[in-house]
Amino acid sequence: MRWTLKPNPTPQEVKSLSESLKVDKLIAHLLLQRGVTNYEEAKRFFRPSLEDIHSPFLMKDMDKAVESIEKAMEAGESILVYGDYDVDGTTSVALLSSFLKETYPNVATYIPDRYTEGYGVSFQGIDFASDNDFTLIIALDCGVKAIDKVKYANEKGIDFIICDHHRPGETLPEAVAVLDPKREDCEYPYKELCGCGVGFKLIQALAERRGETIEDLVPYLDLVATAIAADIVPMTGENRVLAYHGLQVINSAPRTGIKAIIGQLKKKEFSISDVVFVIAPRINAAGRMKHGGHAVQLLVEEDLEAAQKWAGEIEQFNSDRRQLDQEITAEALLQIKENAEEDRFTSVVYDENWHKGVIGIVASRLTETYYRPTLVFTKSGDKLAASARSVKGFDVYNALDACSEHLEQFGGHKYAAGLTLMEGQYEKFKQQFESVVSSTIDTTLLVPEVSVDTEIELNQITPKLYRILKQFAPFGPGNMTPVFMTSKVTDTGYGRCVGEEEKHLKVSVKQDGSSPISAIGFNLGNCKDKITNNKPFDIVFSLDENEWNGNVSLQLKLRDIR
Repeated sequence: MRWTLKPNPTPQEVKSLSESLKVDKLIAHLLLQRGVTNYEEAKRFFRPSLEDIHSPFLMKDMDKAVESIEKAMEAGESILVYGDYDVDGTTSVALLSSFLKETYPNVATYIPDRYTEGYGVSFQGIDFASDNDFTLIIALDCGVKAIDKVKYANEKGIDFIICDHHRPGETLPEAVAVLDPKREDCEYPYKELCGCGVGFKLIQALAERRGETIEDLVPYLDLVATAIAADIVPMTGENRVLAYHGLQVINSAPRTGIKAIIGQLKKKEFSISDVVFVIAPRINAAGRMKHGGHAVQLLVEEDLEAAQKWAGEIEQFNSDRRQLDQEITAEALLQIKENAEEDRFTSVVYDENWHKGVIGIVASRLTETYYRPTLVFTKSGDKLAASARSVKGFDVYNALDACSEHLEQFGGHKYAAGLTLMEGQYEKFKQQFESVVSSTIDTTLLVPEVSVDTEIELNQITPKLYRILKQFAPFGPGNMTPVFMTSKVTDTGYGRCVGEEEKHLKVSVKQDGSSPISAIGFNLGNCKDKITNNKPFDIVFSLDENEWNGNVSLQLKLRDIR
């Protein structure tokens, strides 16, 4: 890996903040790196407050959206809440539909089928709305590029409100309202909301018109926190506040559906990391393996017995998903080798039989072996569909845009995107994508980077330090778990490979006579030779707790060794 030390704040800045907050200089150093420069900012960082959530009416078109919904309700019209089939989409639909149903009965939900309709707003979904007399569609986590679909709906007498967070194109759909903080003409102060976050702003605005406050909306924050975690949006600003309070709801009073999911798991307290790796994949599995509607049903269910039945089905979907993604990843890696493409700047693989629901996961898995922009294609109707994943620092969305002449449609973010093309365009696209990436990427980006906050000595690691670092949570982009570097440590002689196929490395390290501290390096079994014979080595790590037989102790979670 490529070790990169983050810029250091000045000694004067560290001294000043340390004295102001009465904290150790190491803590002041880490806070300054996270943009915390004074007491008030530190207070907001350690005690995220709902009072710091912005007015929803600062968002462009929010007044139009609220007015349209209120008019529809007054007229007794039927409202269709429409969302994408992933975690962000299904949580958004559960959030808005359950909020509206508190006071208004004529509300239904719609999740497009991943396989027959694909991503986003579909003509089939609009036909469903028309056939069932819906006159208002509220689209969540999608729609900002659905110009032709919204026009089609308008022709059928159906109004559209779009709540999206993806990058808009040059032209916006002709909807009643387009809520998207990434609109160039939107002056909303925080741009990094997820789709469910934009949906939350809408219910916040509707609630304000009812005379309610944000405190009345706290029970919905378990959904918002789940979406924020799953969509890997920056854990800064409003996202941090919403995730912080949403985690408290998950751990104290989750909605029945989430309670049914976590009730199957042997865990007392859930962190954002647990939401990402435990809760979110289960919600996602419904849309991947069966239909996203199953996830919405679970998330709005109020009867625990019924929710447990839905959760049991989704648990099976998740188990099937794991099996599939392992098989397809192995096939994709073999395809790269058989095509002699190990040394390219990109990975682009295709098999018409690969399950569309797991190609995004497979793309992420492939970057673990070949760290480079990656696309995994499969057959989808008469077209090919792909999920794209990038590497840190490279904008895959822009690279796809440069190849757009071969694409039917594409959308997404800097690091993840989806696209479709006609089968006859596959080889031409593959060649052009390789050409675009090879000519534009900085080759240093093709080596995985570990970003190090600062170098410390082992004797600085104490239970008090770990207790304070835990209060930096929730972690995510913009506020990652602190990562440290320590030089010239040695193994105490207990270093060994552990786990399946001895992939992992278990060591106990010391430095200049310090007390030994245990460390675990997942997937670092191949580094065993670097620590033998009392040779000094450098480590990059984060701090963690290890629980064994009821005893809890500090351990280092190794990221790399050299």
